[in-house]
Amino acid sequence: MKKIQRILAVIGVLLLLAMYGSTMVFALSGSADSTGWFKASIYCTVIVPVLLYAYTLIYKYLKHRNDVPEYIQKEEAKKEAQKGAEKEAKRKKESELEGAEGTKKDVEEAHDKKHSI
Repeated sequence: MKKIQRILAVIGVLLLLAMYGSTMVFALSGSADSTGWFKASIYCTVIVPVLLYAYTLIYKYLKHRNDVPEYIQKEEAKKEAQKGAEKEAKRKKESELEGAEGTKKDVEEAHDKKHSI
């Protein structure tokens, strides 16, 4: 990917140099059409880099628009961990209560057996 970016950057630099060079040639040539070519060259020299910059901004925006920032991911991970800890504590408390109820029932049954004899 980096290699492709470098190649594209070199091509972009060469195109800009060609546009600057053509602007100079059109400005110094004495032909009748040179004024129109000069204006077109100046226009391209300004507009092409601006459009390329705009395209790269749009590309970066579209590429990363669905990405979740890291700080939000960390907050969500903390919330999930907290929910897991709360569920574990609730489950533990319920199991302790079930154990206590079982013990209470055993005590009552033992007490009833004792008094029934």
